[in-house]
Amino acid sequence: MCTLKRLIIFLLAGGLLAAGWITYQLNAPVQLPVVPYEFSIKQGSSLTSVANQLTDAGVLDDARLFILLSRMKGLASSVKAGDYEFAEPITPLELLNRITKGDISQSEIKFIEGWTFSQLRQTLDEHPALRHDTVNLSSSEILQLIGATETAAEGLFFPDTYFFARGSSDTAILKRAYKVMRNHLNTAWGEREPDLPLKNPYQALILASIVEKETGRENDRGMVAAVFVNRLRFNMLLQTDPTVIYGMGDRFDGNLRKKDLLTDQAYNTYTRRGLPPTPIALPGLASIQAALNPAKTDALYFVARGNGQSHFSNNLADHNRAVSKYQKVPNAPPKAAR
Repeated sequence: MCTLKRLIIFLLAGGLLAAGWITYQLNAPVQLPVVPYEFSIKQGSSLTSVANQLTDAGVLDDARLFILLSRMKGLASSVKAGDYEFAEPITPLELLNRITKGDISQSEIKFIEGWTFSQLRQTLDEHPALRHDTVNLSSSEILQLIGATETAAEGLFFPDTYFFARGSSDTAILKRAYKVMRNHLNTAWGEREPDLPLKNPYQALILASIVEKETGRENDRGMVAAVFVNRLRFNMLLQTDPTVIYGMGDRFDGNLRKKDLLTDQAYNTYTRRGLPPTPIALPGLASIQAALNPAKTDALYFVARGNGQSHFSNNLADHNRAVSKYQKVPNAPPKAAR
């Protein structure tokens, strides 16, 4: 009987020691090969293959113990594919929780207000974490691929920061940015001021893109939008330099000359009435809202003061005096935007 008791005590002690050792191993931070340490789990990987991968990399000491832990916690089939990054030592238990919750590291890409679609595409094409599925596609092919109904890509993608897992397709980013822009535009259209001289949300997007290029000042957006809305109501030329510059494309060398304002082309709002045929840039939400809810004013002109602000005038005489005061350009043609 004493022998049996001793055996039971021995087994219990051994079990406690083993349990203590396992607990220690699972809660002791592992030594990462480098900090930060990055690794990827491919789609369809089993936890056994992940454990072996981490053991081969020197992150785990014992793959079998890690697999046993996952089975004890019922997580053996819950591993999530993706890119993971550890900025500091991590315990096997924490590691298991991270890879089964899908706590992945994310990359990001930023689209900036005022960018053209060409600038957006260049940023996509140069991003090292994206899969470049659209690099050889035309703009029209991209629009078809993402399910867009428009025929021109300019201005259709909302400027914002987009997070994604490494290896994601650039198509997915474009779809998200397009959908976000449509949602913002449709919401703003539904809340627009009544009786605007705009036929549809796309025309609002065009106007918003002009507002975006004309001012970056929050306080001026509503007034700038109002000037263009007022000019549209009176069937006046919009006379805004950014549309001319956009239409010139690669011919624009940084200096806008009088002959450029007089040379007719589709985006020259000095020679053609109404809105240009497409947006000229990515408008942000503030510019969209300004275009659809402009300030209450009779202003028809504005000129840059030179300090980032604009001076607004209701008539040409006042505008010419403002131009003389703030820009001192002799014989300058009357314009809405300068």
